[in-house]
Amino acid sequence: MNLSTQTSVNTAPTRGSAGALAITALVLSGCCWGTGFLFGKIALEQMSVTENVAWRFIFGSLGLLPIIFLRWQPYTRRDWVSLLIASFVGVPIQFLIQFKGLQLTTVSHASLMIGTLPIMLAMSSVIFLGERLHWQEWFSLAIATFGAVLIALSHGNGVGSPQASVVGDVLVVLSLLAAVVMVMITKKLIGRHDSLHVTSMMIVLGTLMLIPWAVLTHPMRFDFSTSTWIGVAAQGFIATSGAYLLWNWGLAKVPASRAGVFLNMEPLVGALLGVTVLHEHLGWPALLGGAMVVGAAIHFSKTS
Repeated sequence: MNLSTQTSVNTAPTRGSAGALAITALVLSGCCWGTGFLFGKIALEQMSVTENVAWRFIFGSLGLLPIIFLRWQPYTRRDWVSLLIASFVGVPIQFLIQFKGLQLTTVSHASLMIGTLPIMLAMSSVIFLGERLHWQEWFSLAIATFGAVLIALSHGNGVGSPQASVVGDVLVVLSLLAAVVMVMITKKLIGRHDSLHVTSMMIVLGTLMLIPWAVLTHPMRFDFSTSTWIGVAAQGFIATSGAYLLWNWGLAKVPASRAGVFLNMEPLVGALLGVTVLHEHLGWPALLGGAMVVGAAIHFSKTS
């Protein structure tokens, strides 16, 4: 899952080769986020959930530290409080729950569940920000909800293929609630500060909060196989720091209303990797549910 929905900046349309490069960057960022669950599943073969999340964000923080120093800007005391709360909710809480869910379910199921995030953000905007939805959007919301239920209830029937679980799927969805809380908290911060700097600060601060928990609950180990280290390093550099850098670069040149649709590359790429690389099987209820979730998310992105 990603934190990118907080970096919504309105920009003028970009034409020509520059616009094509910006669109390419947005597509690549969605694809990078989509690899997160695959690399996570590889790392979880030897790492505990806590170790996996901790090492992922350690590598991701290393990729974002230069941004913090090169684009440093002061924060007020109130902003620091918001930043610390958002960091705690957005990194340790969200990802420990999310990757526990991944441990119990399949990459394809977890990826499709991520597609419900735009819908959950829309609902939160209605409840907490007083925004209104048109009847078409309420209908899309109902479709996405039903689609998520279909995904959770579909266990697939492929012989020898990894099996999903309702508990794992539900944990992934619960982790998205933490993501929504984080977005609501940081909404004002993004309006006053550089979005990439806020995102980088949140990831680094969240990592610093996560490390003590990881050390206290499960001593950090280093004796992992090469494939495990590659998996967790790829989570950090590709699915975290690399994805954010590509997203923010593209978002600076493309209106947010157009850019939002590319977030749907994450569940599509994640599900595709689960099926093709890990040989997971998606039953027809999961396929139908995934189409409902992604379709509803695309609708919200186009009307945002």
